[in-house]
Amino acid sequence: MKNRYFNLLIFIFTISYSPLYSQIIELSSPNENIKVSVNKPTNTDTGKWFLKADYLNNGKSYTVLPQINLGIVRSDQDFSKELKLLSASKPIQINEQYKVLHGKKTHCSNSANELVIAFETPKKAKLNLILRAYNDGIAFRYEFPEKQGDYVINNELTSYVIPDSASRWLEKFDLSNEGLYHNMNDASEQQNWCYPALFKNKDNPCWVLIHEADVNRDYCATKLSNFNINNEYTVTLPHPGEGEGEALPTISLPWKSPWRVIIMGSLADIVESTLVNDVSTPSKVANTDWIKPGKASWNYWSDNHGTKDYQTVCEFTDLAAAMDWSYTLLDWEWDAMANGGDVEDAAKYALSKGVKPLIWYNSSMFKWITATPVDRMKTHENRVEEFTWLKKVGFVGVKIDFFLSEKQYMIDYYLDILEDAAEFEMMVYFHGCLVPRGWERTYPHLMTYEGVRGAEWYNNGPQLTPTAPEHNTILPFTRNVVGSMDYTPVTFTNSQFPHITSYGHELALSVLFESGIQHMADRPEGYYGLPDAAKEFLKNVPAAWDNTRLLDGYPGKDIIMARQKEDQWFIGGINAEPHEKTKTLTFGFLPKAIKYKLTLITDGVHDKAFNVNYIVIDNSSEIEVKMLRRGGFVASLKPIE
Repeated sequence: MKNRYFNLLIFIFTISYSPLYSQIIELSSPNENIKVSVNKPTNTDTGKWFLKADYLNNGKSYTVLPQINLGIVRSDQDFSKELKLLSASKPIQINEQYKVLHGKKTHCSNSANELVIAFETPKKAKLNLILRAYNDGIAFRYEFPEKQGDYVINNELTSYVIPDSASRWLEKFDLSNEGLYHNMNDASEQQNWCYPALFKNKDNPCWVLIHEADVNRDYCATKLSNFNINNEYTVTLPHPGEGEGEALPTISLPWKSPWRVIIMGSLADIVESTLVNDVSTPSKVANTDWIKPGKASWNYWSDNHGTKDYQTVCEFTDLAAAMDWSYTLLDWEWDAMANGGDVEDAAKYALSKGVKPLIWYNSSMFKWITATPVDRMKTHENRVEEFTWLKKVGFVGVKIDFFLSEKQYMIDYYLDILEDAAEFEMMVYFHGCLVPRGWERTYPHLMTYEGVRGAEWYNNGPQLTPTAPEHNTILPFTRNVVGSMDYTPVTFTNSQFPHITSYGHELALSVLFESGIQHMADRPEGYYGLPDAAKEFLKNVPAAWDNTRLLDGYPGKDIIMARQKEDQWFIGGINAEPHEKTKTLTFGFLPKAIKYKLTLITDGVHDKAFNVNYIVIDNSSEIEVKMLRRGGFVASLKPIE
């Protein structure tokens, strides 16, 4: 008998499931809960093709994405219409196990069913569609298989038709990707939109998160837009006016596009998915012993010009040492450091305290951004000189800021930096940048990205103060799903604009927000003044995880998440709403027959107070936890020997 996975390819040239289209090819996920079909409208003879995605839940099938339009326009011809179907390959099983150094889980599985569908244009040019069905979504990419030719991509016509009744969580496009997600119940607003985009059909249990992955030098990064048709979100190339450089990508055959990624399933499937990394290129770094996730102290949030002052730098180094954090970051203006020492003195002081120093750079790509130092990362020669010096002085990582473009030339620049940094065993994180596209798998020394409205915005204006509670409960379902996120969390004191979140809420962000280097943004007294239990929690909470589980939540309302490191678990929960909530914690994710000591730190009698309880639990236990309005809690679970 044939393997059941290989019974998934079905040619149905005679059966029509709808008067509007005929289903030609069908592919199912390994667990058969997700089905994607390749279709052609029957009421026209345009040679246009589209995908349809269905989801099986409790024995009932739901159409989740009724139409994903396909097509790409090359400078010599249009590959979106008059496409003749030539063949479809036999499906193959993708079954790749891999390990990552940081992220939401250590051991990952790239497991899918894949087929390749071959098309031909009237000019006999070839286009392949590489299609995969995963247990948590689908992915597809275009391929020009011919062996030679240089072209420009004039347009990509991939678009996702979202039912009118769907709720949608979308962020208006901005080159820094630092906006707020808005929950909208219709598609009436026409905009350019950031990735990732989250959707939920009204009468459908399946959630959908749309993104792209494995962007490389052969293309640009894209966004979504719905200017043509409200409920049709189209993959959109950079606009000529967005930064410098050519807007349209140039390619050489043979060529493959980035993956178009659709994560599908329950909210837990969305949050726990590693699909963006699964489809991305495996690691190009052979020796990774020098790549160490960890927590860092950071002076910029509380003192924008703090790195100019050697004494301030030393205070934040002392904080990192006192809290057992691995790193401290020297942010902008370190080249002007005074008041007792310079940058090399600061590095020497950090190392003497057992703290490894990190350091900030201007990308140097825009003359109007003059934050110093400038022009030390722009060229290969600059980087070799700078990395040589950094290595000698004792720095272990660089934060590079102000990219503000998603054009092909900027993709080249990102990857140039990563490849040069790997040669010098230097960890990297990007700010003022795009959101993750799977590079953390390819370049595991890429520890984190900004691409988020983080705590820094408490310095930029009053907007974050009233919006942070809801914003913080949306990010784990959207931005942080697709890769590390440098929100710079866990601030108890106020910066230029105040918090309205509780101390329990802020403490929980250390678990809810994943970042390979987690920058703790508050000033030293903000941490020194905490009760012992909260300080111990922040000393012990990891920055990289072996497993992640969503326990409860809904975007914009609340979230409770559990994360595992070795034999310990950490739980964080926050409430976005302006009223108290009581949640019941269950522990079915724990192994049976093992008891755990649970340290529970919850909101106290007011938003700046904590309650601490110590409880023995097992996987059958239930505990009620109360959160204040805009409140939160954390818990740590350690097995009892």
